[in-house]
Amino acid sequence: MVKNVFLNDFCAKTAKVKYASTKKAIAISKEDPGELYPDFDFFVELLNNENQIIKWTAIQVIGNLSKVDKKKKVDKLLPKLISFLNCGKMITANNTILALSEIALNSPEYQEMIFKEIIKVEHYNYDTPECRNVALGKVVLALGKFKDKIKDQKDILEFLERQTNNTRVSVKKKAIELLEKLKQNN
Repeated sequence: MVKNVFLNDFCAKTAKVKYASTKKAIAISKEDPGELYPDFDFFVELLNNENQIIKWTAIQVIGNLSKVDKKKKVDKLLPKLISFLNCGKMITANNTILALSEIALNSPEYQEMIFKEIIKVEHYNYDTPECRNVALGKVVLALGKFKDKIKDQKDILEFLERQTNNTRVSVKKKAIELLEKLKQNN
């Protein structure tokens, strides 16, 4: 049962109403995730929604709800979320990288597994090679939240080294900067 009445607007016929509710859900999940946690199962159902914006919203909200997930509901969703990394769609992958990095922050026991999964983006196919590069930039940013955890992880350091040759200038720059920060911490 949906506690937050505005969530009913996810099914609205008008885009303005529908997408206003998605923005509100994301904002609340960031600011006060406990308010939306009773509606966790509602967002799980939305992961299968044909409307991509609603699906992306559900991915982000679930990542944010991991902050208050005392019942460990997110744990069961990790395989499904991880599968979105290799769905061929950059925006879905980007939202998933964001959500998985949030889950890694809130559930340290999954950090190593999440790190291994997000660096696999390097080998996945998206609509274009440039789409993959954009997703790789999101991975580098996500890893940057975990400097102390990744500084000695060979596979991640090798991934970052490869990204210093990325054809997308912003990804290359982010990878170089992160590697420099990691070297300073050693």
